[in-house]
Amino acid sequence: MTYQEVVENARTCIGPYCKACSDCNGKVCRNTMPGPGAKGEGTGFIRNAEKWREICVNMDTICENAPVDTSYTLFDRTFEIPVFAAPIGAMRLHYGDKYDDLTYNDILIRACANAGILAFTGDGTDPKVVEGAAEALKANSGCGVPTIKPWDMDTIREKFALVQEAEPFAIAMDIDAAGLPFLQGLTPPAGSKSVEELKQIVSWAQRPFILKGIMTARGAEKALEAGASGIVVSNHGGRVLDHCPATAEVLPEIVDAVGGKMTILVDGGIRSGMDIFKALALGADAVLIGRPFVTAVYGGEEEGVQLYVQKLKAELADTMRMCGAHSLAEIKRSMLFGF
Repeated sequence: MTYQEVVENARTCIGPYCKACSDCNGKVCRNTMPGPGAKGEGTGFIRNAEKWREICVNMDTICENAPVDTSYTLFDRTFEIPVFAAPIGAMRLHYGDKYDDLTYNDILIRACANAGILAFTGDGTDPKVVEGAAEALKANSGCGVPTIKPWDMDTIREKFALVQEAEPFAIAMDIDAAGLPFLQGLTPPAGSKSVEELKQIVSWAQRPFILKGIMTARGAEKALEAGASGIVVSNHGGRVLDHCPATAEVLPEIVDAVGGKMTILVDGGIRSGMDIFKALALGADAVLIGRPFVTAVYGGEEEGVQLYVQKLKAELADTMRMCGAHSLAEIKRSMLFGF
């Protein structure tokens, strides 16, 4: 099977909203929610994708002709490439009936582990989603990051206790999910968290804690103050608030504020190895990719994920080679045109 065949297979079974587009840029699905689009006009998803494409790289092949190393180490574990599968949930609501959250997470965790990366897993209103993710993580030596939504504090503590039994690599919270319609209006209240609340949540994690949904330098500084080990620069794939800047636009300022003090990951419209290179050149340590992993699972299950990871690795290595970087540490902001 080829990666293109994976995409074509996905189109036959991925549901009525997602079209498994060759260029997953938010223009076709735009404001479809349910679906992979966004509430409102859908400008955030589109802007995320477009801004990575607008950045150009500086080609420089006057350098040592040496092998390229794409490996990345996070929290003392080394991965094939600096890429993780982003957390996605409510699969049947957004992507049709082929997989529920439990089955999707089971396939994705195992496939990512075998491909030399790891998956962040999603959360939902059904407690079985996190229970299933914990079971899949336990079966794969904790190689994954359960991502809990910003529920009320008691629910968060309960879910943390559940996933800790799987001894996961780290635990995350997608605080940007505060903008999702189904979280709003819950009793007890779910959504935004104060620095003091986050300090308590970090203490419950008992392992590296990653806070996803940071879009400003001040937000990054507050995450650092709360004790987070890392952040994900993210606007929830552009799904939760129109007219936000793209993650590529805010990443440099955030790196300048907290770079070297905590791990900085980024997501939002990243689709290729070239995009990964640009993100690392802007200062990110690694990236998360969401919707294309859905396409990979629906179109080819574990083989689909393997093919997509191989594609990303080849594209990243080629870009590094053509820009004069032989390791991730050698990727610099000066390798981008105009920076």
